[in-house]
Amino acid sequence: MCGGIEYQDQKIYFPQPDVRLPVRLRDGQVTWITWGRRKDEATGKFPNGGWARLNSIKSGKWKPWHPRPVLIAAGQFMEKDHNNQSHWIELDKRMVIQGLLAERDKETRVYVCLLYTSDAADDLLCVDLGGRRLIKKKNK
Repeated sequence: MCGGIEYQDQKIYFPQPDVRLPVRLRDGQVTWITWGRRKDEATGKFPNGGWARLNSIKSGKWKPWHPRPVLIAAGQFMEKDHNNQSHWIELDKRMVIQGLLAERDKETRVYVCLLYTSDAADDLLCVDLGGRRLIKKKNK
């Protein structure tokens, strides 16, 4: 599970309070959006955690938050292995991390999309690398 990303030499970790992720807009610009929801937040408008499984999106569990796909800009992402050791994995410049934009009461959050290996095999433009949904950028 993606526990952090690096964007323009800035390392961003999910456990940090009020952490934001860089989301690429259609015009190529980047905006910063709060990453998920922590258990200790006072309000419960959004699901706990920072990740959204593709199968839960497809089954409609995210409908109350009006989900929209977004692209998370990153040069690297961080995963922890079974021994809780962190590993930074560099992204090819043609790849981005797929995210889900959730909205409620004029507030937005972004979640990293996760998928199962079987989902990745069904989608030739995607790669399942440790759980994140990585996709190729479209050529313009």
